[in-house]
Amino acid sequence: MSVPVAARSASLTTRCTRALLSPWSRLSLLVVLLAAGATCVLLFEPQRLLADGWPPQVGGAAAVVLFAVAYGVCTVAFVPRPLLNLAAGALFGSQLGLLGAIGGTVLGAGISFGLGRMLGQDALRPLLRGRWLKAADGQLSRHGFRSMLAARLFPGVPFWAANYCASISRMSWASFLLATALGSIPNTAAYVVAGARASTPTSPAFLLAMGFIAITAVAGALVAWFKRHSLRAPTGARSGASDHDGRAEDLAEHLPRR
Repeated sequence: MSVPVAARSASLTTRCTRALLSPWSRLSLLVVLLAAGATCVLLFEPQRLLADGWPPQVGGAAAVVLFAVAYGVCTVAFVPRPLLNLAAGALFGSQLGLLGAIGGTVLGAGISFGLGRMLGQDALRPLLRGRWLKAADGQLSRHGFRSMLAARLFPGVPFWAANYCASISRMSWASFLLATALGSIPNTAAYVVAGARASTPTSPAFLLAMGFIAITAVAGALVAWFKRHSLRAPTGARSGASDHDGRAEDLAEHLPRR
């Protein structure tokens, strides 16, 4: 008995839809989008437009909002935030520059987090098998706000890497965005002030800003060093608890979702 043409067409459509929406297809789309963004940054250098080619007819609050949007898009495409923060200070001064930079930081982090969660989480979570990877995932999942706040306060992990690592974990949106907003203020303010006072490099404000940047960089390196030792192989009861948690998470991954 032959299968009707309509039924075969519907079956083919269903299979194609499942293939396109599969975890690995979505991950491939994320990789393509990020590669395209990085290529555009290398070819067109949009960060130079923010500092050197800003349209003079755009001013006031509209300029700050437009800058924040451009800032957020640039961070998704891997433009280093220190350059954007310096540009914010040079364009708008310390106060408005800080508002634009923090707004762009939160916007860019939210876009990256959403892309990673929608397109990469389902494919990458089953690959978290290494000891360090599982330890980092557990830290981000159980102590999301505290972990992300520390990552933002003590720069060491690249901004984009922290965004996508958090998106693969089970960290909540609220914890991620709030920790990003609060934790990014001190370091961002230092760069913005440095950009605003770049014309007077001997001024106290510029020297204090550069000193704060140097101190946080050293502190971030020390935190990363000590955290590296804490993520080593656990022993005793801690090891048994970690294995139990890992088995529970593996079981949860394979349970049917309703």
